[in-house]
Amino acid sequence: HNVLMRIVDSVSTAHKTDAELIAAVTRGARNAFADIVRRYEAVVASTVIGMLGAGDAAEEAGQVAMIKIYNGLDRFRADSSFKTYVTRIAMNTALDELRRRKRFLSRFFTRADSDAADPIDDIPASDNVAGNLEQRQLVLNALNQLKPEFRSVAVLRLMQGYSTAEVAAILNLSEGTVFSRLSRARQHLKAALESEIYDE
Repeated sequence: HNVLMRIVDSVSTAHKTDAELIAAVTRGARNAFADIVRRYEAVVASTVIGMLGAGDAAEEAGQVAMIKIYNGLDRFRADSSFKTYVTRIAMNTALDELRRRKRFLSRFFTRADSDAADPIDDIPASDNVAGNLEQRQLVLNALNQLKPEFRSVAVLRLMQGYSTAEVAAILNLSEGTVFSRLSRARQHLKAALESEIYDE
């Protein structure tokens, strides 16, 4: 019976709901998790890149997040959407990496100049780069200047389009705190983007 269920699971999982895919994974259908990855890799990627910037750290965090998602499937309870659950794991993984980075940097920087210890990568300008890609890089650079507590709200609300209630659920905050941090994040982003555009 178990073997038969695996054969049925392996025929096609792409059309299944999240709950069906999760059930298939817990029954041992390996390809069902591949479908979960395909369905949610963009969500994970945009979360970790928004928090860490593009590069090896974000790629590694994305892989770690996927492993955590896989390992936690049997504990997932549908009290929130699976997308919210995935985003929460990706966000927490990125925040863990930022904390690890801060601890590492604190060995080399005094408290006074720790604010300068999170450098923004210098992306060389190129005439043949598409405008929207250039704008996206400007936004990512500006996000990288925000403190993690503001960056996380901005990534989820402004870049990924989650509602205030969803952001509050993902970050385990009150909606009032989300509003407050989002307001601060918008101010910082506006100032940072203006300085990037006009400070040439």
